Amino acid sequence: MVLFTLCATFLCTLALPLALFLAALKLWEVYCVSRRDLSCEKPLPPGSMGLPFLGETLQLVLQRYKFLKMKVRKYGHIYKTHLFGNPTVRIMGAENVKHILLGEHKLVSVQWPASVRAILGAGCLSSLHDSEHKHRKRVILKAFSREALENYIPVMGEEIRAGVRRWLESGSCVLVYPEMKRLMFGIAMRILLGFEPTHTTRQTQQQLIEAFEEMIRNLFSLPIDVPFSGLYRGLKARNVIHAKIEENIRKKVARREPTAQFKDALQLLIEHSEQSEQPLRLQELKESATELLFGGHETTASTATSLVTFLALHPAVLQKVREELQEQGLLNSDATEDKQITIELLEQLKYTGSVIKETLRLSPPVPGGFRVVLKTFVLNGYQIPKGWNVIYSICDTHDVATNFSKKDEFNPDRFMEGCSEKDSCRFSYIPFGGGSRSCVGKEFAKILLKIFTVELVRGCDWELLNGPPTMKTNPTVYPVDNLPTKFTPFPYKM
Repeated sequence: MVLFTLCATFLCTLALPLALFLAALKLWEVYCVSRRDLSCEKPLPPGSMGLPFLGETLQLVLQRYKFLKMKVRKYGHIYKTHLFGNPTVRIMGAENVKHILLGEHKLVSVQWPASVRAILGAGCLSSLHDSEHKHRKRVILKAFSREALENYIPVMGEEIRAGVRRWLESGSCVLVYPEMKRLMFGIAMRILLGFEPTHTTRQTQQQLIEAFEEMIRNLFSLPIDVPFSGLYRGLKARNVIHAKIEENIRKKVARREPTAQFKDALQLLIEHSEQSEQPLRLQELKESATELLFGGHETTASTATSLVTFLALHPAVLQKVREELQEQGLLNSDATEDKQITIELLEQLKYTGSVIKETLRLSPPVPGGFRVVLKTFVLNGYQIPKGWNVIYSICDTHDVATNFSKKDEFNPDRFMEGCSEKDSCRFSYIPFGGGSRSCVGKEFAKILLKIFTVELVRGCDWELLNGPPTMKTNPTVYPVDNLPTKFTPFPYKM
């Protein structure tokens, strides 16, 4: 009798719940697979769908790098999963990515996870479609024209030189990643949103940085808006950002004429709204400004941090950059202060540009992009069903590219003229995405990163105090130790 009671207790407390859990997993898998398109004879990609309702979102959030690498080893370049509340196919590789990026509006359409859409809003560029997207993109591109970029260069140089001076004057350890975010945020505030560099603006900048940190931490979260949830905290931080931007919008509208020598992106959006038959609402303006501020500083801060890392780890590359600056008259202490940096001069810095390209190849700041399938199509022998999400991976596409020799090595020469790797398949190298959804601010980013590299290498020597860092993604790539670094003055000698 006692043995029977123990067995019954065991069944009730352990075996039965385990059996029910396994049955729930099986039913979940069957349910997800049943969402395949029965009119298509091709099978779904291999993969697993994770836990009921949660899918594999928690594994992705908690173990991103290990989780994704395990998936690739197990399933290859196309596999199914369940992320952020939706059945999803994750893809990589030049030919597969090309199919997705060139299939915009025909096979797929942009659709970020519900948490991203809720926080950034439906009125931002990345959430718009068709004619609305094209029209808004044309307006924003005015802020990134060659003429506009030329006007931004002095502001970029001023802010970066001030940042370099701070690092040198600290005399001790500098946490590079937080400093880069502070630096790039200040540049984005001035150039993209037109905030003037006053004491009050510095206070506003710090408040906005803290709010952005909270918003970004919770950008990719479960779509559950209850107190203390990730989405709740993200929305609360977003509201702080919107309030500050609204103040600036109202000042611009009341002033009517901008005081700066150039029109920032927000000013252009306001003018477009006033002249349009369908003016942008205040909420849409705030969402667009938030997206510009996010895109204008988060990705460049990530890449600038990676540049500091790679140049420190490869002194021969750093030396070649300095030799190029010397050739252009940018490394002479007598001429440096007087020589004006222009777009034409930056275009002459071919090797410096190749260093930035190689940094973006090995450490792209944005890991990938999200799409939703408009109609079922076949990719590499697998059906990609209508209604499913597709994630194309930028970092994994770079990793599996076959056209780059010794692809784990940091070698900027692969992007120099005359190298066969330079003009290989363009979908093997996609740090800014591709197709009609390629990054609207990529030329802005390229110029900003070139000026950053120039001012850094002609002003400093530096040492990574912890050696090569471990990298993490959330949502952009960053070093887990914040890259503690010691900066010392560079003496302008070759």
